[in-house]
Amino acid sequence: MQAKTYLMAGGGTGGHVIPAVAVARELRSRGHRPVFVGTRTGFEAKLVPSAGFPLEFIEIGGLKRVGFAQTLRTLGQIPVSFARCVGLINRYHPAAVFSMGGYAAGPVTLAAWWKGVPIAIMEPNAVPGLANRQIGRFVRRALVSFAETRRYFPTGRSEVTGLPVRPEFFEIAPKPPGETLNVLVTGGSRGSRTLNNAVREVWPLFREAPFRVALIHQTGTDAYQQVAQEFETAQLAGEVTPFIADMPAAFARADVVVCRSGAGAVAELAAAGKPSILVPFPFAADDHQLKNAEQFAKVDAARLVLDGEMNGRRLYDEIARLAAEPERLQRMGENARVFAKRNAAGRAADVLEEIS
Repeated sequence: MQAKTYLMAGGGTGGHVIPAVAVARELRSRGHRPVFVGTRTGFEAKLVPSAGFPLEFIEIGGLKRVGFAQTLRTLGQIPVSFARCVGLINRYHPAAVFSMGGYAAGPVTLAAWWKGVPIAIMEPNAVPGLANRQIGRFVRRALVSFAETRRYFPTGRSEVTGLPVRPEFFEIAPKPPGETLNVLVTGGSRGSRTLNNAVREVWPLFREAPFRVALIHQTGTDAYQQVAQEFETAQLAGEVTPFIADMPAAFARADVVVCRSGAGAVAELAAAGKPSILVPFPFAADDHQLKNAEQFAKVDAARLVLDGEMNGRRLYDEIARLAAEPERLQRMGENARVFAKRNAAGRAADVLEEIS
């Protein structure tokens, strides 16, 4: 196939950038040229150049839950960023635009629609974000993670592909029950205050529990020092770390995972077939983390606990219930795999070639 240029839109958070980079790598392996468009303040400014892809900058901010001043600033940036993106399309003549959503994707997809460039979007959450929702009716193809998300896009233009996930997660074998329940707690790379506090409160309850527990706790950098010092006197098995570099290995050791329910997290749980206790971040745009968690809870792949209800006692009760039902833990892991989709990046690359 003839080599083509594709504009890759979407930035701000790692959840928007990392899957787009996976798709870009697949396109590059096929001889194509991916070019990213993003901001200097988002994760793309670091992740995209380190992956070896060109990055063009625009000036744009968010519109959701950002306050009146930021909203005015963003509205003022839209015409300039739109004109900049039209210029980028005129310069690169892309065969298509791929969008992961997020505020950085808005001007790019709007310019692509204006110029008649085919658009494919990947929407990993149960409820699409603002950018993907607004452009959704104009896209050639929408790639989603949940079947119910297809209702937000024109009939016949969507398919369930899942989110790109590292192959190591799919290779994790089912873990048979053992004498010790291994619990992995992670609030993401930056940590979660709610989860960190709940874990610290649960230590004395675990010491008196009629079952054995070992904790693997990723705290995030800011909270690590204090939590680690306190854990030394907790008299519990396990480890506290600011960051887990090899997350597939940590998943393999875990019997149950306690985490937020962002798109990347639930995609990894599905690929690994791990039961979970999901605590949605309450300030996520459009409450998408709650919607993601509800999809897992609906098929009994996870227990759903609201952020305001999560504390040491609730965490203990949830884990104690699962410890008493090892067969349910196994079943929850199997249920999670219902959402697992292999080769999402490859399928996205296929779609981009098809529509261009």
